[in-house]
Amino acid sequence: MKVAIIHYWFISRRGGEKVVESILKLFPEADIYTLFYDKESYGDYISNHSVTTSSLDNTFLRKRYQKIFPLYPTGIKSLKLKKDYDLVISSESGPAKGIEIPNNCPHICYIHSPMRYCWGFTNEYLNTLPKTIRPIASYFFKKLKEWDITTIDNVDFYIANSFNVQKRVNDFYNRKSDVIHPPIDLKLFDTKLETRERTIYLSFGAITPYKRIDLLVETFNKNGKKLAIIGEGSEKNKLKAKAKNNIQFLGSLEWNKIQEVFSQTRALIFPGEEDFGMIPLEVMAYGIPVLAFNKGGALETVVENTSKTSESSGLFFTKQDSLSIEDCINRFELIENDFNKTWIKSHARKFGEDIFLEKFQLLLKEKLNL
Repeated sequence: MKVAIIHYWFISRRGGEKVVESILKLFPEADIYTLFYDKESYGDYISNHSVTTSSLDNTFLRKRYQKIFPLYPTGIKSLKLKKDYDLVISSESGPAKGIEIPNNCPHICYIHSPMRYCWGFTNEYLNTLPKTIRPIASYFFKKLKEWDITTIDNVDFYIANSFNVQKRVNDFYNRKSDVIHPPIDLKLFDTKLETRERTIYLSFGAITPYKRIDLLVETFNKNGKKLAIIGEGSEKNKLKAKAKNNIQFLGSLEWNKIQEVFSQTRALIFPGEEDFGMIPLEVMAYGIPVLAFNKGGALETVVENTSKTSESSGLFFTKQDSLSIEDCINRFELIENDFNKTWIKSHARKFGEDIFLEKFQLLLKEKLNL
C-alpha cells in the first residue's frame, strides 16, 4: 500500500512529531512531505523515509519558520505528491491538510488543533507582538484563516487528538471527527518508581507565550521554592532575565538528564491551555503528579479525585494567575504524601502507544475498509 504522510514541519521533536513517528510504524514504507525539515536538530527518527520538503525549506526561512506564517499556503502548494498514493494522512495544526490530493485518493487528517493563529487564540498571539506590528499581523492572520477555510473539505475524515479538539473541529470547521488520544512511548513505563526525597517543582515543554511559563516565574519569584524549567523557546531569555536564583532554566536536555530531573520532582506544573498535552502523561509515567490549569486537554489527562487522593493524578487551578497557582501548590503540599505513584503510572499507561496504534488501525478498517 502506497501511503503519503504530510506533517507541518520537522524542526524539533514535540508531540505532533511523535504522533507521526507512531503512524509510521503502521506504514513503514510511507513517504513524508513537509514544509521544513532540519535534519541536524531533529535527529534520525525519520531518516529511513523519503522526505520531500517545500520551496520554503532553506536555512534562512527554516530558522524563522514560526514568523513566516503568511507564506505557509505558498509552501504547501509547492508540495506535489510524487506517486499515485492509496492513502494520504495529514498531521495538522498548521497548513498540512491543504496539500493537493489527486485522483480522489482518501485523505485522513489527524488534527492536533485548527490553526491556533486563526481559530480561537488570535488575540493571544497578537498580544505578544509589539503594538506597531499587530495590525499587520492581524491582517495576515485573517488571510491565513481565509485560506484555511478553503482546505477544510480537502479532508475525507478527521481524527482529533482530544475531545477538546473534536469540539473545535465541530465549532470552527463544522465537521465531525473521531477521537484518538496521542501515543505515549511504552519505554517510559519500564522505569522503576523511586522513593528518594524530592525538592523541586518542574516546568517542561516549549517556552512560548501560550504555555504561560511567565506565570510560573512570577509565582516562584514570590514563594522562593525551587523551580526547574526544561525547554527552549521564544520567551526563554526574557523570562530568564526576570527569574530569581531559585528558578533554573535547564534548556533542552537528553532524556537521561530529564529522568534525573524527574527523580527530584515533586510535581509538574502545567499553566497553559493545551489542545491535548502529552507531557503531563509522560511525566505521570514516572508517578509524578501534575498541577494543571483546568481547561483544554488537561481535563482529559489529569484526574483530581477530591475524596480519594490516592486515586488522583494531580490537582487543578481555576485561573491563569499567580494567586491561583500558589493556592494549588499549597493544597498540593498538604496532601502530597497521599498521592499513589503506582496509581498515577497505571493511569498514564491507558494512553500507551499500543492503544493508539490499535485504535488507529480499527478506525482505518471502519472508514476505509483497509
